[in-house]
Amino acid sequence: MIEIGKALAAPLRWWAAPAPAQRLAVLRWLVGGYALAYLVVRFGHFVSVSGMSAQQWKPVGPVTLLAAPLPAWAVVLHTVLAAVLGVAFVAGWRFRVVGPAFAVALLWVTSYRNSWSMVFHTENLIVLHVLVLAAAPSADALSMDARRRGSAPDRRPLARYGWAIRLMCAVTVTTYFIAGWSKVHNGGWGWATSDTLRMYVAYDNLRKVELGAGFSWLGATLAGHGWVFPPMATVSLLVELGAPLALLHPRIGRSWAVAAWSFHAGVVVLMAIVFHYPLAGVAYASFFPVERPAEGLIARVRARWGRAREPAPAATT
Repeated sequence: MIEIGKALAAPLRWWAAPAPAQRLAVLRWLVGGYALAYLVVRFGHFVSVSGMSAQQWKPVGPVTLLAAPLPAWAVVLHTVLAAVLGVAFVAGWRFRVVGPAFAVALLWVTSYRNSWSMVFHTENLIVLHVLVLAAAPSADALSMDARRRGSAPDRRPLARYGWAIRLMCAVTVTTYFIAGWSKVHNGGWGWATSDTLRMYVAYDNLRKVELGAGFSWLGATLAGHGWVFPPMATVSLLVELGAPLALLHPRIGRSWAVAAWSFHAGVVVLMAIVFHYPLAGVAYASFFPVERPAEGLIARVRARWGRAREPAPAATT
């Protein structure tokens, strides 16, 4: 039993590493704000499925509970409801109820859209991050709930705030590891040294040219130079399969986050495919002390607001 305790000590210390409430709150702002913007910007996309043929309906996730597609008004209603809950989530209002409600609503809306014709895997990480934040005390600071309580937030790093941040990091690296493992499982280790990546880039750009869509001129040009792609394929595989190393130390985690972001930037340059959540940097926010720049910005805004509200000096005669 003693040996088992020693073996578990290091993982438990990592899991229980303390963090300030402000960091978790800023993550609520960033991730929740992104999810809310995603719902608003793609509102028409989410509700457009009500005009599709019922033959295209193949329910996934929680939507498998339905026996038939919802009427158009219900699709609009649940999308609007999710957006309204998203506003309260970001503001941290009645978070114990609103937090889980928004997470479930976001899961439902995205799953319902994914039940028609195409599954958008790019939404998975957003939903998972919101679910983690909803299960954590993410509104203990910088929220309407904290303002209503009136007490100054505890600025000490505590384990009750750290575990959710660690879980967000773990979820992020797991998605990348699965992507890398899928490449190796389906194509073998030769994926890194073969023409597979080159063929993907060439095919994707050619398809877009034929469809009259935007394509990458650079990717199409480099497709004629086979030697360029094996090094890029190797680096991408290292970023994906090496993702769990990001959990070993904060500095390694931040370095990996930069490398992962660069990977997505490369996808944009070579294939004109935009993964918005990672490229916005929000997907990697849990690896950084995001409360520091946020609190600096808040302090400057408050100082400027305070000066603007100061009464003008009385005129002297």
